[in-house]
Amino acid sequence: MLPQKGESPQEEIPEPSYFELQAYWGATKHMGGLNATKELIGLCHINKDTYLLDVGCGVGATPCYIAKRHSSKVIGIDISGRMIDRAKERARREGLENKVEFRVADVQNLPFGHASFDVTIGESVLTFVKDKRRAVSECVRVTKPGGYVGLNEETWVMAPSQEFVEYASRMWDIEAEILTQNGWEELLRELGSRDLVARTRTFDASWGEYISEISRYGVLDFLGMSYRAIAMYVKSPAFRKYTKGRYTSLPKHFFEYLGYGIYVGRK
Repeated sequence: MLPQKGESPQEEIPEPSYFELQAYWGATKHMGGLNATKELIGLCHINKDTYLLDVGCGVGATPCYIAKRHSSKVIGIDISGRMIDRAKERARREGLENKVEFRVADVQNLPFGHASFDVTIGESVLTFVKDKRRAVSECVRVTKPGGYVGLNEETWVMAPSQEFVEYASRMWDIEAEILTQNGWEELLRELGSRDLVARTRTFDASWGEYISEISRYGVLDFLGMSYRAIAMYVKSPAFRKYTKGRYTSLPKHFFEYLGYGIYVGRK
């Protein structure tokens, strides 16, 4: 990203990994982009009276969007300190410091009391967690009775081949199991969510997906992210090695099998 107020233009380039690179660029992504976030907001009935927790908030795009568009009070947590630094920068830039709070925390051990939030959401977070049962249990625990737990997570929409499983793991550094729709639904129901709504989608590789991402961040931020990525590719041999083959050897029909699901249940 082009240097923002309060950050150093000489920031150290991280060792390549999926989330560390996103934190460095100032971007976190999930399938469906802003359109999927809006759908999740609607299903969770988020409004100005909602006290919301976003687990795995990344660089803070969704918490800031919700605070700005819906006047909700939001707390975002992420296990990455670099992500939280980016999120705090975003909140300052957008004048949302009184509406949004960010903390370093682990979704598997949330530092909040029982029934603290009206809504708990996560976007492309629990996919990467090995102990999904514990993570979902924590999300349900901190949600008030009658409140909503909403997830947007990678989902196998058809049973994948071993080639597809290995490619997904390599491309996004996913060490945990990616679930099917039935897997996500069963997990949420078993851990206390009712009235479950589940909607699965295939990945849209058209320009609409990218336009949605630009809308989510804004043109200037998106250009800044692109600048950082290009600069890193030029300067970092480790990054070039990391990316080699990841995005050029996509198996045929891969995104007919791997999509995403929006899952919302009421506690």
